[in-house]
Amino acid sequence: MIVLASASVTRKQMLESAGLHIDIDPARVDEDEVKLALKAEQVPVERAAEALAELKALRISSKHPGALVIGADQMLECDGAWFDKSPDRATARAQLQSLRGKTHRLISCAVVALNGERLWHTTEAARLTMRNFSDAFLDDYLDTVGEAVFTSVGGYQLEGRGVQLFHRIEGDFFTILGLPLLPLLDFLRARGALAA
Repeated sequence: MIVLASASVTRKQMLESAGLHIDIDPARVDEDEVKLALKAEQVPVERAAEALAELKALRISSKHPGALVIGADQMLECDGAWFDKSPDRATARAQLQSLRGKTHRLISCAVVALNGERLWHTTEAARLTMRNFSDAFLDDYLDTVGEAVFTSVGGYQLEGRGVQLFHRIEGDFFTILGLPLLPLLDFLRARGALAA
């Protein structure tokens, strides 16, 4: 049995499209509180993504004995600042304006736990450079994507209109979507959870 400790529709679709049969049991974690504590400790962004993914995996693992539980998290870092999902349009607009013309990093981590213990993890990063789009384009983009802008860190989805925000993208597509899928599949095959 494989359980995804996430409410992310994108992560669920990635795993199911890859042929996995999964159960969904989202971990209820106060990410803002955890991030504040990690930032106060000056933890690197990669370690913050790992800590959140591990917390989610361990929390749900204790509820599903014998199941492989996948916890995942993604962080966006630009010029040393960490970005979160936007709660409203004004914040989304301000975030996209601050990312405009710059290169930022998306860090995605997956942790697999079994019976309340961490078995494995991987962290991968991608670099994305936004083009210097106009304010008019930005407003049209926000009008077009609507509430979808609130569902992902950075306010974009590359699989949709968000791709028009970018000039250059370096890194694994699945990592950008929020899950380092290929290393995760390799681990699951090595564990015998998937056919080799």
